[in-house]
Amino acid sequence: MLVAATRTVHRHIDVEGVRVFYRESVPERADAPVLLLLHGFPSGSHQFRGLIDALGSHYRMIAPDHPGFGHTQAPDGFTYSFDRLADITEGFVRRLGLDRFVMYVFDFGAPIGFRIAERHPEWIAGLVVQNGNAYEEGLSDAARGLIALTPETPGAEDAIQGMLTLDGTRSQYETGVPDPGLIAPDGYTLDQHFLDLPGRKEAQQALIFDYHTNVEHYDHWHAWLRRHTPPTLITWGSNDPFFPEPGARAYLRDLPDAELHLFDTGHFALETHLPEIAPLIGDFLDRAWK
Repeated sequence: MLVAATRTVHRHIDVEGVRVFYRESVPERADAPVLLLLHGFPSGSHQFRGLIDALGSHYRMIAPDHPGFGHTQAPDGFTYSFDRLADITEGFVRRLGLDRFVMYVFDFGAPIGFRIAERHPEWIAGLVVQNGNAYEEGLSDAARGLIALTPETPGAEDAIQGMLTLDGTRSQYETGVPDPGLIAPDGYTLDQHFLDLPGRKEAQQALIFDYHTNVEHYDHWHAWLRRHTPPTLITWGSNDPFFPEPGARAYLRDLPDAELHLFDTGHFALETHLPEIAPLIGDFLDRAWK
């Protein structure tokens, strides 16, 4: 049986002096539902290649690289903060002419995405949340320790730089995964390639030092969820060493009608459970896009 293969284009677009790289699927229907994919640390839009291949012939799937990640090129002097990453994402959405989409938020993509949602609730047709934390109980002790670091903390830079090695990057993929053989080495190897580019580790360090601003926004995001009640699908790797399972369940306080699916895996749930997660997302998009 022949299966329709996804056609994906790869482009750059200028947003406030940032040369933003993005992947975009070309669906069979011009009016297909739109899914904006916001990646996490320490990855890039390449983390969504499998999902785009699985669903992109039916849905318009758009995955940008944030400044400091992947193929996106930021100018010298760019300020790496979550507010600025949200500014660039907002500008990117405007440049593409998007005015309505379902938003997939993962890891760093969650605080970026929720800033966008606060600014433009009319854009959000629904949410897919995959290990994208927005609750205090979704922070592990390891995450809390990392968030507490400041430039003045003794040893802070060494602790962060230790995470940005190949061993550190690989562990983010494999920790909590019952069968590491399901993890292709391509993802963490490509992540490390980008991390090793000039200025990238400094960018990541700045974002980690800025992460506390996300926790400070949690109450605002909860209020937004309660006020706007977007259709929401939650798919979560329960063994995530940074954002454990209680963070997934916490969404149900503010979105009691959200659909929750937990998987016996780690942080990068798509790496091990794409066959289970992709159909859930496809079914959700069909229902949420009204």
